[in-house]
Amino acid sequence: MEAHALQARMEQPATISFPFLCLLVSGGHCQLVMVRGPGRLSLLGQTLDDAPGEAFDKIARRLRLHVLPQYRLWNGGRAIEHAARLASQPLAYEFPLPLAQQRNCHFSFAGIKNNSFRAIRARERMEETPPDGVISNYGDFCAGLLRACSRHLMHRTQRALEYCLQPNVQLFGDAPPTLVVSGGVANNDAIYANMEHLAKQYNCRSFRPAKRYCSDNGVMIAWHGVEQLLQAGESCLRFDYDSIDVQGSAGFANSLEADVNAAHIKCKWVQPLD
Repeated sequence: MEAHALQARMEQPATISFPFLCLLVSGGHCQLVMVRGPGRLSLLGQTLDDAPGEAFDKIARRLRLHVLPQYRLWNGGRAIEHAARLASQPLAYEFPLPLAQQRNCHFSFAGIKNNSFRAIRARERMEETPPDGVISNYGDFCAGLLRACSRHLMHRTQRALEYCLQPNVQLFGDAPPTLVVSGGVANNDAIYANMEHLAKQYNCRSFRPAKRYCSDNGVMIAWHGVEQLLQAGESCLRFDYDSIDVQGSAGFANSLEADVNAAHIKCKWVQPLD
């Protein structure tokens, strides 16, 4: 997560200054984090079940987009994004908004995934789609799916921005309010355009890594090392390796999840772009 969060600074270190709010959206994660520097991350919210990239892959597989020649070698998210551009009725499919009654910054994509499966199955029955076929209005379906996911990401990020900008909180300090969208799903132009649109409503700058780096784990880990070196100097290269504790996973040292929940922020929602 930390390497993902810092990656956008690799190309614009002077422009993207600490602190900034980061939305990580990938195949394995969905988190909102305030980033103050390497090793100084505060968690505001995270997915309670599926990650968005994971949901896209499962839905695209159930939709059987892979049987179409143009999508045969593409991942689910990329295929869904492209198919959505073919929609003739982009508002044909509506999905319930997850966690609508919870005033926190958590995410949930399991409901969108399950509702997608039901919608696909209903359309297949109506059209009597063969086992190796694809519903005729798959473009409309993908457009509705992208809009639903964008709206959910926007709502949770909007609450995070509201929290960070509160006069009694001011997590951005004197730095210009900045939103960084990172992870493989940041490649999705429709989702990023909506996050950029949201940020503008708060006079907040928005950035994402270049597309060729969004999913490049090697580059992001290398840059993470550079960030640590820039912060700590050569002393960070000298460790007592025998004292290092190896763990299967590591959580955040600092969490603001309870504070966000206690703030009970009600928002006037910014809607996705048409």
